[in-house]
Amino acid sequence: MVYSDFKIIENQLMDSLIRFNFIFKNQYINTECISNFEKFSLMGDSYGPFEKGKTYKLRFFEALPFIKSKVLKVASEEKCDNVDVQRYAISERDDQKLNMRENRLFLNKIKEFKLFIESDVQENKKPKIDLDRYISYFVNIIDSRLLKLLRLARSELSLDDERRITNSEKILYEKLSILINQWRTFLLNKE
Repeated sequence: MVYSDFKIIENQLMDSLIRFNFIFKNQYINTECISNFEKFSLMGDSYGPFEKGKTYKLRFFEALPFIKSKVLKVASEEKCDNVDVQRYAISERDDQKLNMRENRLFLNKIKEFKLFIESDVQENKKPKIDLDRYISYFVNIIDSRLLKLLRLARSELSLDDERRITNSEKILYEKLSILINQWRTFLLNKE
């Protein structure tokens, strides 16, 4: 395998990761209105009116501008703050197998929801230590799951293992498995 092959694998991996993030941003989330807002239309789509105290289901990318503008907030059942990320990190640390998550895009959710805690810290609604913890726990989750994936990449993926990994991890597993097997074969061959 030459450098250009690695570059192709790297580009394919990045394309897949970007695609999964796009899929996440198109998923619906529950929001709650915190400030009344009149109806308006943009490129053929209508948004609102939003009434304070009511809940609305919007795709993440649609809700994001309203959340940033303090019209909507993420509903409590959707939240993902440093406490939630800590809980994920602890469960990953305590289990030697990959944990199955109901949302196969939960890593994308943690990645995207970091924006909200950054905003809260910037507006002095939360202390900076909460953001630092969020990032630290997320790094722990990523590193823990990566080590588990590396162990899996040395062998065939069972159906049980396949159900436990996220979509982005499956792409990484496939690429790692190819590279690890080629590396092992090269070193173990007599030639």
